[in-house]
Amino acid sequence: MGTPIRVTVWNEFRHEKNKEHPASKVYPDGMHAAIAEHLQAQPDIQVRTATLDEPEHGLTDEVIAGTDVMTWWGHAAHAEVRDEIVEKVHQRVLEGMGLICLHSAHYSKIFKKLMGSSCSLKWREVGENERLWVVEPGHPIVQGLEKEYIDLEHTEMYGERFDIPMPDRLVFISWFAGGEVFRSGCCYQRGKGRIFYFRPGHETFPIFFNPEIRQVIANAVRWAAPQPSAAITWGNVKPLEDI
Repeated sequence: MGTPIRVTVWNEFRHEKNKEHPASKVYPDGMHAAIAEHLQAQPDIQVRTATLDEPEHGLTDEVIAGTDVMTWWGHAAHAEVRDEIVEKVHQRVLEGMGLICLHSAHYSKIFKKLMGSSCSLKWREVGENERLWVVEPGHPIVQGLEKEYIDLEHTEMYGERFDIPMPDRLVFISWFAGGEVFRSGCCYQRGKGRIFYFRPGHETFPIFFNPEIRQVIANAVRWAAPQPSAAITWGNVKPLEDI
């Protein structure tokens, strides 16, 4: 087996620490713990976690430099993420680090910076059914799924228009019981880095314990891991030929 993929699971970790919030019952150890649990069981993945209230949000220069793929979950405290940390993560993505943005991370500073748009959407929180349809069945992110859709019995609705650039690849489209649809699995490349936005993961439902959702995230980590690439030269250069 080759070198393991080094994953940092980043989580805002605020809802789960509030004993009055339903997330504290669903994810008593934090959503990052639920996400990391499955990834840690994969022989080709090495996991660390980081949270907002740690020094430097847990994303020190050493951690960022030692990360091949980062997952990001945030919701209530996007504005508290320091701009200089966002800039460092952004630079690492351009250099080749993969980034997986989950659920309400669509509004995170890092995702909005990478997309260059508002990333706004419709939403409704009534616990309705979501069906995520696989629309790119040959994509590595859906490898091993037994059906052409994933059913989530209760979740928060996100609806179009989702103000994002057109994805390089659209892997999932969600349908909700209330009638809306949503581009819920979107692949991008920025610089050398691969980015996957994956919609499921509302904090009041046990979605990160769902085996199919966990499988998609593990697949996405492998897809987003840094890829071999040609050397790039920047700035003023001498001609290769006589001119």
